Amino acid sequence: MITLLLASAFIVGLYFYFVRNYNYWEKRDVKFIKPLPLLGSFPDPLFLKESFTQMIGRWYRMYPNEKVVGYYVASTPALLIRDPELVKRVLITDFVNFHHRGIHPDPNGIEPLLNNLFFVEGDMWRSLRQRMTPAFTSGKLKAMFPLIVERAEKLQARTLNAARGEKVIDARDLMARYTTDFIGACGFGLDADSLNDEDSAFRKLGQETFKMDAREALILYLKGLFPRPVRFLKILGRLENQVFSLVSNIQKQRNFKPSGRNDFIDMLLEYQNKGPIEIESLEKVKPDGTPDRATVDLTDRLLAAQVFVFFAAGFETSSSSTSYTLHQLAHNPEVLKKVQKEIDTVLSRHGNKLSYDAEGMRMFPSLGYLMRKCTRDYTFPEINLSIDKGTMITIPAQSLHKDPLYFDNPEEFRPERFDPQNSKGRNKLVYLPFGDGPRACIGERLGLMQSLAGMAALLSKFDVEPAPGTKRDVPVKPQFDIVQTVQGGIPLLFRERKKVE
Repeated sequence: MITLLLASAFIVGLYFYFVRNYNYWEKRDVKFIKPLPLLGSFPDPLFLKESFTQMIGRWYRMYPNEKVVGYYVASTPALLIRDPELVKRVLITDFVNFHHRGIHPDPNGIEPLLNNLFFVEGDMWRSLRQRMTPAFTSGKLKAMFPLIVERAEKLQARTLNAARGEKVIDARDLMARYTTDFIGACGFGLDADSLNDEDSAFRKLGQETFKMDAREALILYLKGLFPRPVRFLKILGRLENQVFSLVSNIQKQRNFKPSGRNDFIDMLLEYQNKGPIEIESLEKVKPDGTPDRATVDLTDRLLAAQVFVFFAAGFETSSSSTSYTLHQLAHNPEVLKKVQKEIDTVLSRHGNKLSYDAEGMRMFPSLGYLMRKCTRDYTFPEINLSIDKGTMITIPAQSLHKDPLYFDNPEEFRPERFDPQNSKGRNKLVYLPFGDGPRACIGERLGLMQSLAGMAALLSKFDVEPAPGTKRDVPVKPQFDIVQTVQGGIPLLFRERKKVE
């Protein structure tokens, strides 16, 4: 009897603990998504019924006249930002109040692969960003471009073999192999050759990186809910040995010094040999109120984590955007002809070689949303709304991209809407495929470069059309994840162009 009473008391106590904040948005007169105890406002992604991007898109459409919409992550208040001016405050103007992403489930290093530039917070983020930014200058990118050309030629060869055999190609897999090979070359100094090797170990590593089953989704949720009790549970534990072993072997081959390859590992080894990174702190202040100094040491494990995110983000985002663009072009042949004409014109100026100089990301951004976390109590002056430190912020990038208020006929694939004369006057904060502000994607230009080169390599030689059974609307995997993933691939047919004018 006593055991039953104790269990009942525990359950009741747990219930009240989880509902304790459920009047947060009501007290602030903010419309909100009704939460469920323990689950918060979004059970569907947890049970793999819809993706998080799809869910917040539904909320976005539910409240067309609101600048913000409240919701709950378990018992933590969170805010969906619908207004571009408020987006600007979070990402740019008042960045110092929102410099955390708030999606790092392991701030204490239990899961070392997540201690990378995308996930880390505060001084660790600022120091890594400062050190890694020089790797993405114009000069560095131009030096990488020959590597892209080599992989683009292999992309053409693989596609030619399929076209001549009238074989259906999964464009999602094709472009992932192309971007994997490039990232392997410019990041690791390796020839992954996944375009020719169906069983490429590098390609398998990429596929494993973005797998998330129900168990891992639950672990991610529990880490946010009970960070201390479940800190020993890992999401990426299955990849650690592979990644650390790969990076360690490359370091040994180079005697822990830059090799002259000028790839990403060379750059990190150079920075590692310079010693600890010292920066002006985002989080610590001196007694006089001025920022203190912070120091971060680029250990071998921290170095490996940066290589991991360079690989993961580099191949996944570009392959997602290019394959989706190919899908749209296959269903819009008149647009395809316009794009091919433009490519032919550019290539003819450069001896039919791809040049460094030259809508799919609007319709299907790899990251359908951006996350931030309020680092101190804050008031949005435009709407006189005060929120507390720790409040989560969601910016629904894909929903903004598809809002007819900013893009007329948003479901229509029309690349010319981004011509300078057509986009003049459009608020830049309604198009966020790479984010914006100090935490915008550091590899934006590299991603665009490899994507445009891959598209030009294919469309200069091939027409693309839907394969039998191709679905017009690409289904998205219903998983609680950061990067949107297509369900079942994107099957397309490529045919050699008969005549290039």
